[in-house]
Amino acid sequence: MADIRNFAVCRHFRADPTSHVLKYRAGKLARSGRGLAFWFLPMSASIAEVPMDDRELMLMFHTRSSDFQDVTVQGVVTFRVTDAERLAGRVDFTLDLGTGVYAQQPMEKLSLMVTQIAQQHAAAYVTVTPVRQILVEGYDRIRAVVQTGLEQERGLTDAGIEVVAVRVSMLSPTPELEKALEMPMREHIQQQADEAGFKRRAMAVENERAIQENELQNQIELARREQNLIDQRGNNEIQRVQQETEARRVEAEAEAQRTRVAASARAEGLRLVENAKAEGEQARMNVYRDLPQSVMVGLAARELAGKLERIEHLNVTPEMFGPLLSNLLQAGTDRLKVSGDPT
Repeated sequence: MADIRNFAVCRHFRADPTSHVLKYRAGKLARSGRGLAFWFLPMSASIAEVPMDDRELMLMFHTRSSDFQDVTVQGVVTFRVTDAERLAGRVDFTLDLGTGVYAQQPMEKLSLMVTQIAQQHAAAYVTVTPVRQILVEGYDRIRAVVQTGLEQERGLTDAGIEVVAVRVSMLSPTPELEKALEMPMREHIQQQADEAGFKRRAMAVENERAIQENELQNQIELARREQNLIDQRGNNEIQRVQQETEARRVEAEAEAQRTRVAASARAEGLRLVENAKAEGEQARMNVYRDLPQSVMVGLAARELAGKLERIEHLNVTPEMFGPLLSNLLQAGTDRLKVSGDPT
């Protein structure tokens, strides 16, 4: 917005750097430039101010697709003025020299022109395209169509207007159509969710079965190991008993061998003793065999006397003593003969 100050019969004008000022005097362009400041006489001057900064224009319109469905398009068009003198020749940007505001509404006219051109190109695409295709590729497609159409629009180019950017922020059908279009996708998503739930439950059941099988295998393995342990303990016990039995058998055999050896030794000793006794007895018998009967009777009497503890009564008659004495004398004589003693 320009700043105009009054000083008696003249006035001072000052514009912003983003505005291009055109000063006319006597129907001719006297000054032209951005951010000018100058003195002027209001009775002989005419001033126009064209903004040169980027301007954003909101777009929102309704149109119908090729399958007769209402579609709402909303976006933003950014444009700027590249030739202020050419645009000022087409649109009235004259200022009120008393207040510094526009005498007409040039920006509203410019915005309406850009809006109508953008709407025209967007509708040209939407009306020949099915609504599903519009919703799938509409954002980029409509943006490209509108930007290309504005850039190629001869009226804007001749007016010195350049389109900087086009953005589409919303593209939607009616709520009923949107709900109907969303229903299959919702059902598909719900079906996928159900399938995921079923798969999760099936996986849980499979995992539970695997866990139970694993526990059963562990129990079988533990039972098998316990059986092996019992078998091993039994084998160890059998082996211990066998070893003890074998040790006892070896010990018994050794004891029996020792007994046999001892018995053999004792038997051999007894045999030797008995043989000695038998030989002695045989020798004695040999001696007794050659003795007379009277001597044998005497020896028997001596042997008997040696075994008797006490004699209570002894009757000796002359009939017994006489022959006995004769036999003793005879035995003595015979022994002397045997021994070879001449006396």
